[in-house]
Amino acid sequence: MTLVNVGLANTRTRVRALTTKASRHVRTAPYLRKWLILGCLVGVIAGLGAVAFYQTLTLATHLFLTDLAHYQVPTSAAEGFLKGDSGFQRPWLIPIIVGCGGLLSGLLVMALAPEAEGHGTDAAIDAVHRNPRGVRLLTVAVKIVASAITIGSGGSGGREGPTAQISAGFGSYLSRALDLSPSDGRIAVAAGIGSGIGSIFGAPLGGALLSAEILYRDDIEVEAIIPSMIASIIGYAVSSAFMGFQPLFGFAAPGFQFDPAQLGWFALIGVIGGFMGLGYSTSFYGLVKVFQRIPIPRFVRPAVGGVLVGSLAIALPGVLGTGYGWVQKSLGQSLLGLPLWVVLALPFAKILATSLSIGSGGSGGIFGPGMVIGAFTGAAVWRLLEPIAPGVPHGPAPFVIVGMMATFGSIARAPLAVMLMVAEMTGSLTALAPAMIAVGLGTLIVRHFDATIYTSQLKSRADSPAHRLQRSMPLLGSLAVTHFMAPPRVVLSDETPVAEALSRMDDASPARPSSTSVTSSSESRGAGCSPTARPTTAWRASVGSRTRRRQPRHPATISMLRWNHCCWRGLTGFPRHDRHDLAARQRVGALSRRHDAARRRSGGDPGARRGRGRRRPAA
Repeated sequence: MTLVNVGLANTRTRVRALTTKASRHVRTAPYLRKWLILGCLVGVIAGLGAVAFYQTLTLATHLFLTDLAHYQVPTSAAEGFLKGDSGFQRPWLIPIIVGCGGLLSGLLVMALAPEAEGHGTDAAIDAVHRNPRGVRLLTVAVKIVASAITIGSGGSGGREGPTAQISAGFGSYLSRALDLSPSDGRIAVAAGIGSGIGSIFGAPLGGALLSAEILYRDDIEVEAIIPSMIASIIGYAVSSAFMGFQPLFGFAAPGFQFDPAQLGWFALIGVIGGFMGLGYSTSFYGLVKVFQRIPIPRFVRPAVGGVLVGSLAIALPGVLGTGYGWVQKSLGQSLLGLPLWVVLALPFAKILATSLSIGSGGSGGIFGPGMVIGAFTGAAVWRLLEPIAPGVPHGPAPFVIVGMMATFGSIARAPLAVMLMVAEMTGSLTALAPAMIAVGLGTLIVRHFDATIYTSQLKSRADSPAHRLQRSMPLLGSLAVTHFMAPPRVVLSDETPVAEALSRMDDASPARPSSTSVTSSSESRGAGCSPTARPTTAWRASVGSRTRRRQPRHPATISMLRWNHCCWRGLTGFPRHDRHDLAARQRVGALSRRHDAARRRSGGDPGARRGRGRRRPAA
């Protein structure tokens, strides 16, 4: 047993040494080399995490819905393009299965990682702003399993939340393990968000831009774009090597050519999509508050939401799971086979189902449901206009694609990133031209109400704790402390006689005596630094009146200057004066915090104890 413990200790020592060496190499590397290393590491984990979660979700869906409920969920083109079943063999079983999935997810989350509750993208955004080192690996593992259970059992949720938290959690781990700077840690977590979402959706360019755009409502994190591009393309290459390189919804509109006469219809989709996004956000967080007020245990709330979603699914099966198979149907002529009332009701039903599944405390994403809501918003407009309006495309795909872009791009406050992602997911870059007017109008509507689906988003970089100090004091934020510090010219010990100290100070003094600074510490022997001429002169001017006033009352004491004032001025200790020549106020050294504490414990400065905390007006 002893040999095993010794072996484990040696292994930990070697790992710690390697980590320290890697940390030193990464932190001192040039910008390009550093982010090639970190971006590749984050991208590989993002790609593998997307594959792992996709396989886990597929297994859970097969177990709960296919085997237990005997219901085949329709799938997208990249997943085999299964049309799915038109109805349920056992409709009474659907609410029970979805409710049981919510209960299992709630128990798992509340027992192991309560922070994994809800949608993971919001938590990752908050980590970028508040604590880029604080994402626990346990939270990531719980998020994978809980989200697979929630969505696989029929809960309405998306795949992007868990995959974003996987890669963001690994970026947070790199920040801790390699001791990255706060700015590099924030960029690593942000790159993890974009690369994870880009990997699971097969949209690397949109994912790279999303990592910079999703952090703010009206701003963009420019520093995160290049690292995110490296991480996104690596993650896409890794995930697609296992899942294929075909776009998620195939090439949905291969023959579409933009006609300026259609511009008014696309503008109409943008306006409707903006209000649908507002309804999505308002309903989601409204039901979150409702569930928080229900006096039942937190782990039971997802079960209640699951039962309600299952009951709704009996009438509208499209609310179950991710809903990507139903988006695939809406892109083609299969849309004409759906009743009109189903097409019109499905966007609102998906909003309600997602709010019940994720808003009750279930685990999953809200990006994917936003795609479904936007797709059927565009599909509903096409079904209503196609028989009567001139200039409407013959197929629904352009309206469906632009509907996805306008609805979720506006409420996510990431219009450019969502436009690119949907174009990559549908293989339809030609739809970008009409989408610009639709997404622009939708974003203006949402921005007028200052709404967003991600509550952790800040308004701009000026509101970010990481950028606030640098933006308020840009000059000081660009300068290093070493530019204002210098090593002490004279180092005196506590046993140095005064005469010798004065002699050494005279020998070391430059032409301007006021710039001489001395450090005395029995524990460090000059290990610290002291301010240069300008701060020292300012300090003497600021405390001169106090020194003249207090020294005659307590001739054996140092100047009565509080430690916090001294630290604010940048000094490492109080000045020590010659008690036999107080009129000259000759400095013979400095007293450190440790010396002052020992002096107070020994009772050597009763006057300091009586006067501590009192401040008198200057003479």
